[in-house]
Amino acid sequence: MERIKRKAAHCWKMFQKQRQLWLLCIPIIIWVVVFAYVPMYGLLIAFVDYIPGMNIFKCNFVGLKYFKDFVINPMFLQLLRNTLAMSTLGITIGFTAPILFALCLNELKEGWFKKTIQTTSYLPHFISWVVAGSMIFMLLSNEGIVNDILMRLEITQQPIPFLTEGKYYWAMYTMANIWKGMGWSSIIYLSAMSSMDSELMEAGAVDGMGRLGAVRYVILPAILPTIVVQWILGIGGILNAGFEQHLVLGNASTQNYWDVIDTYSYRYGIQLGYYSVGTAVGLMKSIIGVGLVWATNWFCRKKLDTAIF
Repeated sequence: MERIKRKAAHCWKMFQKQRQLWLLCIPIIIWVVVFAYVPMYGLLIAFVDYIPGMNIFKCNFVGLKYFKDFVINPMFLQLLRNTLAMSTLGITIGFTAPILFALCLNELKEGWFKKTIQTTSYLPHFISWVVAGSMIFMLLSNEGIVNDILMRLEITQQPIPFLTEGKYYWAMYTMANIWKGMGWSSIIYLSAMSSMDSELMEAGAVDGMGRLGAVRYVILPAILPTIVVQWILGIGGILNAGFEQHLVLGNASTQNYWDVIDTYSYRYGIQLGYYSVGTAVGLMKSIIGVGLVWATNWFCRKKLDTAIF
């Protein structure tokens, strides 16, 4: 009891000391409560046989029925395979690409060329997936630019069906995500590099440390906390394997490779009107994500002495 009282007194002192900052945060706090916490009332739909328009508390309570139905569904293993495969590609190749890109940009001297590269790399982030999908179709269709070049160079005799064969889908999805998000994601690493102690770089140059040595012994250790934080958040979203990308790029012939948990939830919860099923699947995915964040955060604190909380 005394410990709780001391903790409460400490929090009150901190609040008084930072009351101006808290006053500035009031609009943000209200926004979060209204749009992030109040809607959580709707999570109760996952535990009842919800009928649209009926009060949730008057619906028939079914407990964990829809959670069990999803796990024993014959499609569950396929959905889990697709989700984990694309997420793993995203948190390995997709996670590494912005770091390497930021390291390359950091080596360029300030000038018009570096600014042009940065601006060009940021632009895909602001393009909707509908427009990006149209561009990908123009590039990878049987009559697209890529197949045309391959056939003109006589690398292939027939067009490669990138868009209609599932074995190409995961690679296409990963490359599309890297192209669209690499430049934007590199901003946070460039910001971390800009806060490095320049004296370390100068001392390394005096000692004869080359550029690769500077990257290994100075730059990477300096941005390691940022990398760890991004990694923890990425692990927490391992069951988020995209949504609109698959609706744009996927088709019936590749559904066995692009159908993931999010698209299943959308199909059953929105298109077919099984709101309880969609809510249960989304809630289970979120709970697993929170657990993964806690576990990854604990591991990083123990092994790397860096964590979010």
